[in-house]
Amino acid sequence: MKNLQNWPSFVSIMEVGPRDGLQNEKAIVSTREKISFINSLSQAGFKRIEVTAFVSPKWIPPLADQMEVAKGITRYEGVSYAALVPNLYGYERARACDVNEVSIVLSASETHNNKNINATTKEAIARYKEVALAANKDKRPFRAYLSCTFGCPYEKAVSIKTIVELCEVLLDMGAYEISLSDTIGIACPKDIFMVLENVLAKVSAKKLALHLHDTFGGALANILAGLQLGISSFDSSAGGMGGCPYAKGALGNVASEDLLYMLHKMGIETGISLEKLCLSSLEIEKNLQRNLNAKVLNNFRLNGLNSEK
Repeated sequence: MKNLQNWPSFVSIMEVGPRDGLQNEKAIVSTREKISFINSLSQAGFKRIEVTAFVSPKWIPPLADQMEVAKGITRYEGVSYAALVPNLYGYERARACDVNEVSIVLSASETHNNKNINATTKEAIARYKEVALAANKDKRPFRAYLSCTFGCPYEKAVSIKTIVELCEVLLDMGAYEISLSDTIGIACPKDIFMVLENVLAKVSAKKLALHLHDTFGGALANILAGLQLGISSFDSSAGGMGGCPYAKGALGNVASEDLLYMLHKMGIETGISLEKLCLSSLEIEKNLQRNLNAKVLNNFRLNGLNSEK
């Protein structure tokens, strides 16, 4: 039990289901249901929720109602409502909806940047510097996803040197947090330790989060590795929704239900009600016309939540 001393007493979770989750679903959820879903996540106790992305409906049709959603949600006190923006135009639309914070996404892989955001790494950085300048001027916080940190669907291995350099570039822009992303869900705890030990030599753990997809079922083990290295911020998706449109075969983010269950059993506080989250996920899955994959949610569906302690 020696490593218990390294685990944080509280973990902050960014719920990305309304954006990273719904953007990859085949079923189009109505604006009204999206708003209800986000409101229920606020009521469950999430303090950070990524509600949508201000991207072209041509590329991400499920989020075509981005402005209606962002303007229609109930703003709960103490909750930060975030939106992904790909460029300055997207940022201006997010600002018009008065989101609390914005997110940008850059890949550690040159090829993935070209596929995902139609830009080279250099071009993407120049684009995001414009966003950062506007956000800093508006005193609107922004965070950055660094995709393919643990492997790329096109280039396979990525350079740790590149990862560290891009983290420093993003922090220099003013990002309050960098979410290191296992976009295709191939990492194991050894990979987490190797990458984080290199990044932590240059970047404070307080500036880092993990965004882990669960393609091969290793996300919770990888989160445990992150906890042991002092990471206390994680992204997760209600029900395990999600994936990557430009990474074939990648499944959703680690399920928020499974993450909460593990953390609460470990005695780590989140401020989030697991039961309310399960009810929220059961409601949204009616609109998806499929059962979500979270193990804890499936147990709740059959047996209710007997105890998470």
